[in-house]
Amino acid sequence: MKFLSLLGISLLFIACSKDDDTPDPVNEEEVITTLKVTLTAEGVSNVMLESRDLDGDGPNEPVITVSGSLVANTNYTGAIILLNETEDPAEDITVEVEEEADEHQFFYTTGGALEITAMATNNDANGNPLGTAFSLVAGTASSGTLTFTLRHEPRKPNTGLSDAGGETDFTATFPITIE
Repeated sequence: MKFLSLLGISLLFIACSKDDDTPDPVNEEEVITTLKVTLTAEGVSNVMLESRDLDGDGPNEPVITVSGSLVANTNYTGAIILLNETEDPAEDITVEVEEEADEHQFFYTTGGALEITAMATNNDANGNPLGTAFSLVAGTASSGTLTFTLRHEPRKPNTGLSDAGGETDFTATFPITIE
């Protein structure tokens, strides 16, 4: 009887021993409520684009603002800032995206008759585009939409959004006019 009791207690200790496997750290998805884009060109006014969606997947649509028109046949320098405005003060998510550049990429797509060419000017450690900094060339007078899409874990290199794979972290579409 003593032997069975000792065996039972031994099995209890073995069954309750701590698992030596260390779980993988969880990389929480970024909360992005706001995308701010600044377009700068020599001799013309800056153009600011902003998408703000403070309720995330809630019932309210994002508030989209565009400060003005682009100037035809002009080269712009673009800079993207991502914020989590559910925090006080707002958290700059751009820092995290740039630290994890190999896991992120911005894509720029146009709709309508808009004549714009945009290209990332900053890269990850492997030389693949990140795109929080970019160049934009406004072509001839036209109008349409410009969409910014941030992909998490895209296939790199890729030829664009259509073959990038990954998951969309954030997307915003702006009405753009080139005059």
